[in-house]
Amino acid sequence: MITDRAGMFIRPGDPTSVTATEAASLIRERVFTSMELTRAYLDKARANSDLNAFITLDEAGAMAAAQHADAAIAAGELTGLLAGVPIVVKDNIHVAGLPASAGTPALADCWPTSDAPVVAKLRSAGAVILGKTNMHELAFGISGYNEAFHGATVGVRNPYQRSRMAGGSSSGTGAAIAARIAPAGLGTDTGGSSRIPAAVNGIAGFRPTVGRYSGEGIAPISRTRDTAGPMARTVADVAFLDAVMRDELPVRAADLQGLRLGVEKAYFFQHLDADTGKVMDYTLAMLSAAGAIIVPVEMPGLGDANRKVGFPVALYEAYDDMQAYLARYVPGLSIEAVASKIASADVRETYTSLVIPRKIPGPSGLIDARPIYESAITVDRPALQKLYANTFKSYAIKALIFPTVPHIAIKQEPAASSLENFGLFVQNTEPGSNAGIPGLSIPAALGSSGMPVGIEIDGPSGLDRNLLAIGMAIENLLERLPAPR
Repeated sequence: MITDRAGMFIRPGDPTSVTATEAASLIRERVFTSMELTRAYLDKARANSDLNAFITLDEAGAMAAAQHADAAIAAGELTGLLAGVPIVVKDNIHVAGLPASAGTPALADCWPTSDAPVVAKLRSAGAVILGKTNMHELAFGISGYNEAFHGATVGVRNPYQRSRMAGGSSSGTGAAIAARIAPAGLGTDTGGSSRIPAAVNGIAGFRPTVGRYSGEGIAPISRTRDTAGPMARTVADVAFLDAVMRDELPVRAADLQGLRLGVEKAYFFQHLDADTGKVMDYTLAMLSAAGAIIVPVEMPGLGDANRKVGFPVALYEAYDDMQAYLARYVPGLSIEAVASKIASADVRETYTSLVIPRKIPGPSGLIDARPIYESAITVDRPALQKLYANTFKSYAIKALIFPTVPHIAIKQEPAASSLENFGLFVQNTEPGSNAGIPGLSIPAALGSSGMPVGIEIDGPSGLDRNLLAIGMAIENLLERLPAPR
């Protein structure tokens, strides 16, 4: 709590312990300044440099922005919802005056002169940007084991256990928020890239309906699947950022009494480890006790429908979309030149074997991607979207609920980026991504291992605010996760 019984604001002993919404209130009420909070986060970033969470930590720029925010607040000239609140931004999203490498060497000297629209929205609301966060190279992976940018250790590390991965591809944003180096930030999500690191780091991560936010100024994989995704300590903070990015009022928590939530076990409950299974069972029991109605549902053919869309769309669109991005923002640099400098073995193999030659894996080897892609876009994706729409309607459910990922964070090493582990960690996040519907990962609990477990809710296309309201209600039912020790 940040107020006493009389409603007076209380100064926390550790300013970095506050959430983004709490920070906004405390700065606005002059309990502490943006400069004090920004300095505290920067100090913590340096003290936790072994997490490898940043590619660029902009100390001078952040402090100057915080000083400006404090002066503008004092003069009554800065009244935005995020006035003076520090955030972090994934390094594939443009921030004016800072590099946007997308985690790959060929783009290390890409210095955008303007903010991506999603960043511009947050800055116009008064946010202070601490720096650009590390990521799985070119956003093509789930582990954050990036060999291009590292210090004493390779890959972004999990604050709860530094030998484990921080997920991906928005690895650094997830790790920084979990480590209390920032209260909130931006990631991106193509197949789970904001929700996977959210789950394994014990924070909240949101993938909106495709098109809810502008994709301009973001290094792409797939125009069909890509979206920016706000990430924060709490769902309430994620909803707060969403409201700012959409020029809307923040939502309020939904009523759990009588809320119908669908549980599809045949697909979404495969391969669960002990911690994840126990936390999921506990969460469902808590929801039932709070009056929610847990509805068993069936989604026949979901796995097959998802497979027909996932790789064909992402691998085929990656070539054209990156070429278009380079032509606009880094003229003279080709996708082949980018591929030639890729540092991470798994991403290099994906680009040289699949993206550049326009191939996808077939039953007996690599095959031409174009006809499979055209079928995925015109036939298979609409069929997947229909399956989801029919499920929500026929069972009269407001959301599906399931484990965000089947397993707690695994060891951070090259093997974390294997195709097998990729398939395991996108198992539950990818279907909704391919359908273009909103998904929200909620921090649920620490398992007996001491590692975070996340639960996800997916909702109907376009009903993002409803999904965030449900997520806030679920979050209010669960205990807030403790900070990493």
